[in-house]
Amino acid sequence: VKKLGFTHVELMPLAEHAFYPSWGYQVTGYFSPTARYGEPDDLKFFVDYCHRHGVGVIVDWVPAHFPKDDFALRRFDGTALYEHEDTRRGEHPDWGTLIFNYGRREVRSFLIANAIYWLNEFHIDGLRVDAVASMLYLDYSREEGQWVPNVYGGRENLDAIDFLRAMNIAVREEAPGAFTVAEESTAWGGITRPPEAGGLGFTFKWNMGWMHDTLGYFQKEPVHRKYHQDQLTFAMLYEYTERFINSISHDEVVHGKGSLIEKMPGDFWQKLANLRLLLAYQVTRPGKQLIFMGTEIGQHGEWNVDGSVDWHLADHPQRQALLTFMAELGKMYAERQELWLDDPSPESFEWIDCSDRDNSVLVYLRKVCSAGPGGAHCVVVLNLTPVPREDYRIGVPQAGRYVERLSSDDRRFGGSEFETIRELHTEPIAAHGRDQSLLLRLPPLGCLVLVPG
Repeated sequence: VKKLGFTHVELMPLAEHAFYPSWGYQVTGYFSPTARYGEPDDLKFFVDYCHRHGVGVIVDWVPAHFPKDDFALRRFDGTALYEHEDTRRGEHPDWGTLIFNYGRREVRSFLIANAIYWLNEFHIDGLRVDAVASMLYLDYSREEGQWVPNVYGGRENLDAIDFLRAMNIAVREEAPGAFTVAEESTAWGGITRPPEAGGLGFTFKWNMGWMHDTLGYFQKEPVHRKYHQDQLTFAMLYEYTERFINSISHDEVVHGKGSLIEKMPGDFWQKLANLRLLLAYQVTRPGKQLIFMGTEIGQHGEWNVDGSVDWHLADHPQRQALLTFMAELGKMYAERQELWLDDPSPESFEWIDCSDRDNSVLVYLRKVCSAGPGGAHCVVVLNLTPVPREDYRIGVPQAGRYVERLSSDDRRFGGSEFETIRELHTEPIAAHGRDQSLLLRLPPLGCLVLVPG
């Protein structure tokens, strides 16, 4: 994890659960770290060990629903104590689970205390709150007549909204420095806006729209990508409505969806090149990044809850090259402040060219806003087809020397023999609305990151 430049690990739910294939998302013991991996003190040691090595720990947390096991919370005292009596409010139709009654102060107190418990007792750095969309809507996965409107006749779950705001305020006050992340897949506004300003108060929101569009694009054969370039550009229209994490999680590599590398088209070389290109795009665009285990070694098999990652693949030379790329990508991200410092600001990103559909090339600028014109910045160029582009001109923000900080097609990463230009000098030739420009050689299925030199 450290070698590859990751700042955090995110663990799927650690609270006790009876049914292992639920992946921990059907919790039966909210205050009990699962015994599958040892004692509670072992978990504390694990978190402390990560912290001593500069790695934060995020845990998935499930306040949306709970299973019907008699030994868990269902009808805890013989009545609908934690859940609703009315099944239209109290049962989840998709998962066969029960929904918390957030209108009861005791239930809200139980869940908020549980959030603080994980953060303060085990020193967890952040909670990723599962299935937030199912909490916000009374008609979530329900047909007409299967749900009860709120007091105003709407479909918003007002009690759940109040609970989420209270939970995020409590985390801020009781566990300073900790953060919360919403897995929320709809266009609900204000997920990461403070409760005082009418929002829910989460620190981050998973960018499910970006994930869906991006994977849809990269799964297409390159010859067809020019017709779908909007799948990569559309997310920038809503990028600054929330603070996002660009997540490619376990949900995308299970249940027949295939591993990330197997989603990529082409032969094995092209699959690897596409994967490097996708990861470089993910890291260089705005937002934080998350990938699921196995991606870093190009695992072919999709995730299996009953098996481990295919670690033996890491010994394969092409996988070693992929790991080298991941490490360099992490190193570059840490050292180039323009990739993360002003992430929440629209001024930190600028399209240089997003209209070259015929060549399927995208060019954008990342910059430190406070530095002003000519300050720290980098230029990112994506060639999204296997066709190299000779003499490709792009406009740049300032005159002078640029150097290639990263090429995902470098031979040490498993790239091609195509030679790029490592050191470039601008010319006073107008391009893309700018006075200065560079003439590049774009590698096949490659990402170039250029920095002022």
